[in-house]
Amino acid sequence: MVAHSKGYRTRTRKLLTKSVRERGAVPHLSALMYEYRQGEYVTIKINPSIHKGMPHRRYHGRVGVIVGKRGKSYEVKVTLGDKEKIIIVRPEHLTPFNGVKR
Repeated sequence: MVAHSKGYRTRTRKLLTKSVRERGAVPHLSALMYEYRQGEYVTIKINPSIHKGMPHRRYHGRVGVIVGKRGKSYEVKVTLGDKEKIIIVRPEHLTPFNGVKR
């Protein structure tokens, strides 16, 4: 038997697939040009067609706070269990959070 591979995108068949009508679509330019400010809340929504700056699948759907900017990417502070992690994500995988965060 061959060992099960444990790559960066394992077990993401459903999570990282687009619907039929979204296939081949590039993110809106306004979404890419949006400037996030420090302290702003964002939702991590992975765009599977863009591999650069893609966070790990465990962060998909999480809400984080913008801590800083690093080149074209943003540093986002996310709570994972009882720990706080800072991950580097490109704006293609971020959307502004429009819920209520306490």
